[in-house]
Amino acid sequence: MNRFFRVLLVFLFLSPAIVSAANSTSDRIVAIVNDRIILKSDVDREISDYMRQMSMQNQSVQFDESLWYEVLESIIDNYVMLEKAEMDSIVVSDDMVNRQMDRRIQQMVQQTGSEQALEQAFGQSIVEIRAEFREQFREQLVVQQVQQKVFDDVEITRPEVREFFESIPSDSLPMMPEQVALSQIVKIPSPLEDAEIAAREKAEQIRDSIVVHGASFEEMARRYSTGPAAQNGGLLPMMPMSDLVSEYSAAAAALDPGEVSSVVRSSFGFHIIRLNRRQGDNIETNNLLITIDEAGLDEQAAIDFLEAVKDSVQNHGMNFREMARKHSDDEFTRDMGGRISDPQTGQRRLALDDLDAALYRVVLLLEEVGDISEPRSFNPRNENQDRAFRIVRLDEHIPEHIANLEQSYDQIRNIALQQKQMRHFRKFLEDMRDEVYIEYKIDVPERYREPQTDMHEFETEISTE
Repeated sequence: MNRFFRVLLVFLFLSPAIVSAANSTSDRIVAIVNDRIILKSDVDREISDYMRQMSMQNQSVQFDESLWYEVLESIIDNYVMLEKAEMDSIVVSDDMVNRQMDRRIQQMVQQTGSEQALEQAFGQSIVEIRAEFREQFREQLVVQQVQQKVFDDVEITRPEVREFFESIPSDSLPMMPEQVALSQIVKIPSPLEDAEIAAREKAEQIRDSIVVHGASFEEMARRYSTGPAAQNGGLLPMMPMSDLVSEYSAAAAALDPGEVSSVVRSSFGFHIIRLNRRQGDNIETNNLLITIDEAGLDEQAAIDFLEAVKDSVQNHGMNFREMARKHSDDEFTRDMGGRISDPQTGQRRLALDDLDAALYRVVLLLEEVGDISEPRSFNPRNENQDRAFRIVRLDEHIPEHIANLEQSYDQIRNIALQQKQMRHFRKFLEDMRDEVYIEYKIDVPERYREPQTDMHEFETEISTE
C-alpha cells in the first residue's frame, strides 16, 4: 500500500500529542520540530494505535523498521503543518471539532460492530475516548485544513487528464463496474405524542424518586438510563461544556454542585442531570437518560409525507432537487439537492455492488433513469436517529465497461488530479521543512528523511471503487 495513505490513515482520528519529556525518565527524545518534542514513546504509541485500527478493519499490518521511521516522519510532517497553521492563523471551531469527532466515532462504531466493541478495543467508554482525544483531533483537523488549502490551489485541465489517460497501457485499463448516480429525500419520523409523554412521565417519576424520596442517582441510572455511561452510574467525567449538546450544558451550567436538574429535553431524549463539579467551562456531571421508544414514532406520517412529495414530482412538475433542499431531513445530502455521494471520495457515481444492502435493494427496483422509489426505511448516518424513511431517484446508470474517457472521465480526472495534488503537496512539505527547525536526536537513514507522500504505487492505477 502507498506509504502516505498507509501511515497517515490512523491520524484521521488519532494524531500525536505534544508530550513533555518529563513524562518518562526512561523515554528518549527522537526529534524536535521548533519547540515541539517527539519522544520514542510517541512513535511507538502511534504505531500501536495504527495497528489496532487496522485490526478493527480486519487488515493485518506487519511491524518493521521502515514503518517506525515512516511514522516518525509523518509525525514531523504533522508538526510542520501545525507550524504552518500558526503562521496562517488557521483555527477550527469547537462546533466543527464536535461534529467531525461524532462522525469519526460513528464510523469506528460501524467498523467494530457496536459501541461496546469500540469501548472494549480502546479500554475506555465513548465519553472517555472523546475527552482524551478531543484536542489531538482538533490538531488533526487543523492539519487537514492546511493540506486542503494546498490541494485547493491545484487545478487540472482536460488536456492533462487526457495525457494521463494515454500514458496508461491499454492492457492495463481496468473493467469499471456497473455504476449509478442517486438522489434521495429523507424524512425522520416524529415521536407519537403519547410516546413522548410516556418517556417524560417516566423521567419525572425517576427524578422524584431521587430528589423527593432520596434514591441513589447512580443506582437509578444503572437501572433505568439508556445513556452510554449507565453502567458507571451515569458519570460523565470532567469535560468542556462545548462537548455536550446545548440543552444539556445549559441546564447543567444553571446548577450548583450536588444539585439535580429538572427533566431536560434534547435530541437524545429526556435527561436528569446532577452537577458534581465545575472548573471554569469544564463540568463533571451524572446523566440519567430516558429515550423515546422507537416503536412510538409516527412512521406512517413520514411515509405519507414522502408519498405526497413523490406525487408532486412525478405528476405535478415539482423539481426533485428543490423538494430535497426544502423538505429532506438528511443534513449530509439536503443542501446538494439530495444527491448521494461517496463520503470518502465525494464521487457521485457509485459502484452498484458497493451500495449498502438497504440502498442496493431499492436501486434494483428502479428500471429507468428518473424513476423514484416507494418510501423505504433505512438507518441514517445521524447517530441520534436509529430509523428514517426515504425516496430514492435514479439519476444515472452506467453499465460495466472498460475504463475510457467518455464513460469514466470523472474517475480518471480524480486520479490524475490526486497525483498532481500529491506532487504539489510533496513540494510544499519539502519547502516548509526548510523553513522550520528540525533536529533529529537519533540516526535516521537518509532515505526516510522526506515527506511521506510517495505515489510510486499509484502512477497508473485507476480505482474501480
